[in-house]
Amino acid sequence: MPAKLNHLAIISENYALSGKFYEAVFGMNTSQRSRAEGAVVVADGYVGLNINPRRPGRPARFDHFGIEVDDVQSVFDHFQRKYPKVEWLKRPANRPFAGITTHDPDGNVFDLSQRSMENRRDVYVEMGNINETHVGHFGVRAMNPDALAEFYRDVFGFEARNKAEGDRNHYLTDGHLTMVIMPWHITDFDGTGIYSAAMDHIGFTVPSVAAFKENFERVTGTNPSLAPPAVGAGPEGKARLALSERSCPLCQHHLADVDGVLLSVAEQ
Repeated sequence: MPAKLNHLAIISENYALSGKFYEAVFGMNTSQRSRAEGAVVVADGYVGLNINPRRPGRPARFDHFGIEVDDVQSVFDHFQRKYPKVEWLKRPANRPFAGITTHDPDGNVFDLSQRSMENRRDVYVEMGNINETHVGHFGVRAMNPDALAEFYRDVFGFEARNKAEGDRNHYLTDGHLTMVIMPWHITDFDGTGIYSAAMDHIGFTVPSVAAFKENFERVTGTNPSLAPPAVGAGPEGKARLALSERSCPLCQHHLADVDGVLLSVAEQ
């Protein structure tokens, strides 16, 4: 079977509140077997979203993603043959979604798991029908986008999606979820805060953007604690929103979660 993008991970200052945000705003599901003291894990029926509490030394942000394969040893063999600078680290047995953590040639960290792993739990054993509102793509800003796209095609067999002429991005899919690799240039951040090449945003597919906005207003009006910071506020915010709007054609409406993680929604 081809490789599957199986989870995304956020480091959160308010992980419990963040979990409620994704439940209420995007209809994501929590596990019936989750642990109160652990990270919050929600899912859309295909991909899990791990919302991990922030620990000292780690910034709150959209942090990494995970890939599931049939045989991790064959991936390691491929690394040794073609990407000898890529290393990996075995994770503790309490990770139900990430047996190994590794990185790509640009330094982006991702988890690697094997379908036969026995330590699955939470939403990772409860996946079923994909929700109508679901994660459709996620974005990564990269110093070397062409080489990075080739790495993920070569190692994991992700397929390139068609794109418009002149589009600088790469769009790689596992057949359902799309990874958008966007070029990083410091000059793109003129007029706003500069951050390094890293994970950028999570994009949701919704039946109707108008209906999503209406539900968003209802949810945040009912519970103001779930209202995220506004995207596009002030001169720097406007510049950052403009960058987001021109960076990813898959995004139709931009917002943030309660931690300021950038999100977008688009109709199918």
